[in-house]
Amino acid sequence: MTVGPRARKTLLFAHVATSVGWLGAVLAYVGLDVTAATSQDVQLVRGAYLAMDVTISTAIVPLAIATVVVGLLTAWNSPWGVLRHYWVLAKLLLTLVATAVLLLEMQTIQALADTAVTVNDPRQLSGTLPHSIGGSIVLLVVTALSMFKPKGLTRYGWRRQQEQRRTRSTALTP
Repeated sequence: MTVGPRARKTLLFAHVATSVGWLGAVLAYVGLDVTAATSQDVQLVRGAYLAMDVTISTAIVPLAIATVVVGLLTAWNSPWGVLRHYWVLAKLLLTLVATAVLLLEMQTIQALADTAVTVNDPRQLSGTLPHSIGGSIVLLVVTALSMFKPKGLTRYGWRRQQEQRRTRSTALTP
């Protein structure tokens, strides 16, 4: 499926918006997680856990899933492709792993929020700080790959490039 330039730009806009939104929501989540892990105020910790649950279910997960879907559509309709360049493949794999970990971690966060409501002192709860910091680092790496686009074709990309060169050279020869 190939789309025209206007649709390609629309897809790129949607990809950048969902990706940046995901990163921003995760960074806000890290702030809540740090608060839950360090505050001595019982009500503030309880509120942080509840806000973490709302943030993950209403912002982070939907943005992560949208980023994967729109990112694939964007890559399929761009000169970079999905499997042609190592940096695109690395972005895809990191994004898929981050989304999978996020979906698994979501159950833990919901359980922590439920527990924070029912216990007298939620300051003793384990929190999710290593996951939230790790997730934000992964998203920053994916962002860096998008910006710097390190060189390197996959085998598939190299074969496609060779086929395109052969097609162009035979089209130019009389």
